[in-house]
Amino acid sequence: MKFAEKIRERACSPGRGARPLMIAFLGDSVTQGCFEIYATKEGSVETKFRSWQAYHHKLERMLGELFPAVAVNVINAGISGDNALSGRDRVLRDVIDFHPDLAVVCYGLNDVNLGLEGLSVYEEALEGIFGKLKEAGTETIFMTPNMIGTKIAEEMEIVSIRSVAEQITAHQVKGEMDVYMEKAREVCARNEIPVCDCYAKWKQLEAWGADVTRLLANGINHPTENLHWLFAVSLLEMILEF
Repeated sequence: MKFAEKIRERACSPGRGARPLMIAFLGDSVTQGCFEIYATKEGSVETKFRSWQAYHHKLERMLGELFPAVAVNVINAGISGDNALSGRDRVLRDVIDFHPDLAVVCYGLNDVNLGLEGLSVYEEALEGIFGKLKEAGTETIFMTPNMIGTKIAEEMEIVSIRSVAEQITAHQVKGEMDVYMEKAREVCARNEIPVCDCYAKWKQLEAWGADVTRLLANGINHPTENLHWLFAVSLLEMILEF
């Protein structure tokens, strides 16, 4: 990747005044750094935020460990509840205007809530995001998200949260999330966008017997802090072409 070459150039010739490298991450609540959810006294469902434990900061830490002479800055353009359609509308403001060396796009968890009827909306939105990034000359990776939970956790006793979980997990159980991810891969192939296929890795973990639902901090769709390492390592391997 061009980004890897920039790292190599700076690592081999440090101290020459080159500007820090920049990676922008465009996505939803997982990108923003959302973990557990809870019900407020008013009855609404809120989330706990720890952006410093999200995958992009873990990637930043690994790059700093490997290449201490190379300054790498991260732009967290994740917004809780966001989808690809919204991402298309804000990619210029939140990513391109910062002139990043690399953009990582991750959508699907919220898009699938539209059901299969919304698949064309997802497809067209991804096309729009990739088109704008290409026009700006921004190197891009699409990262598929984690799986949604496949059952309702036994400890999930709060009625409002169980109701949310039942609605969202149905998209995974019915196979709709699989369809969305296959569509994302098709769009990426057409646009020559490399795919960091973390969703496929989660599916493999499930096939090996891992309890996917217990790997989610909220029991629905937010990975635990440790599982953010899966994203970070997968991106590192793609960037450095391991």
